[in-house]
Amino acid sequence: MTVMRAMVLDRPGSALVLRERPLPVPGAGELLIAVSACGVCRTDLHVVDGDLTHPKLPIVPGHEIVGRVAGIGAGVTGFAVGERVGVPWLGATCGVCPYCRSEAENLCDTPVFTGYTRDGGFASHAVADARYCFPLGEDGDDAEIAPWLCAGLIGWRSYRMAGEARIGNAMNLGLYGFGAAAHILAQVAIWQGRRIFAFTRQGDVAAQDFARSLGAVWAGASEDVPPEPLDAAIIFAPVGALVPLALKAVRKGGRVVCGGIHMSDIPSFPYASLWEERHLVSVANLTRADAHEFLAIAPKAGVQCAVTRYPLARANEALADLRDGRLQGAAVLVP
Repeated sequence: MTVMRAMVLDRPGSALVLRERPLPVPGAGELLIAVSACGVCRTDLHVVDGDLTHPKLPIVPGHEIVGRVAGIGAGVTGFAVGERVGVPWLGATCGVCPYCRSEAENLCDTPVFTGYTRDGGFASHAVADARYCFPLGEDGDDAEIAPWLCAGLIGWRSYRMAGEARIGNAMNLGLYGFGAAAHILAQVAIWQGRRIFAFTRQGDVAAQDFARSLGAVWAGASEDVPPEPLDAAIIFAPVGALVPLALKAVRKGGRVVCGGIHMSDIPSFPYASLWEERHLVSVANLTRADAHEFLAIAPKAGVQCAVTRYPLARANEALADLRDGRLQGAAVLVP
């Protein structure tokens, strides 16, 4: 094979275009990956819609990549051709800035992001920095594992941060926006003994039923007051108006975690909603340590992803379904 196929974004706000490109050769420190599945993340939607304003253009989106090693660049050890690997959003870091040197590589000053500043997995093949690729073993379906590489990882990082709530150890956990990340995280949290309260768009009965089917003790609209105070809440929906609502729902000393890379403006709210040592924090990107932790715990928790599969050429349809809230779980492209 000398060519690959890719769905390419030429400019924000435009549709992706299916193109053939020369098959890349992995450089030093890189892997060439034959993509078998790539999840469609809300961050991809933010890239395509122009909410994230500094993409490399043209760009191939996609950062929830599962595939097989098809080529190994100079200096790479620990991988074999044919091995199944995963590639996440964080594609590389500098290793020398103060953040990288203090175990906070998710805040690196000069990061590389898969599907944003380097071509990603909406393609038949992708090149990735081997240091940021993760062995996945052979258990599980490729498409069902793909959402673990971002929805799972960001959910896990958000969850760990929510668990730092000072009261109750986040036993009552609210999840605002019950999509790909929330449906993965709910399974882990319930396995660990947490009680999940799911918040969805007004009238989204299907999502509420889906949350209850996974073990949520309550599900309702985001504007509803939960039947019990929350110890912590995680906001996955990119809606700033949810922040004041979540702050009102958490108990004294509780924590609200904003888990998205982009969110609409947060409206003003009274100081009383934040008082009594409530915490409001954001999550940025992920670290390789997050990936190792989550990829080890997800199989133990029996995480099962609900996925809708789309051929590569239907990437625009997958993005539209995500944008319009027509999915339960996650969308996955299968080249």
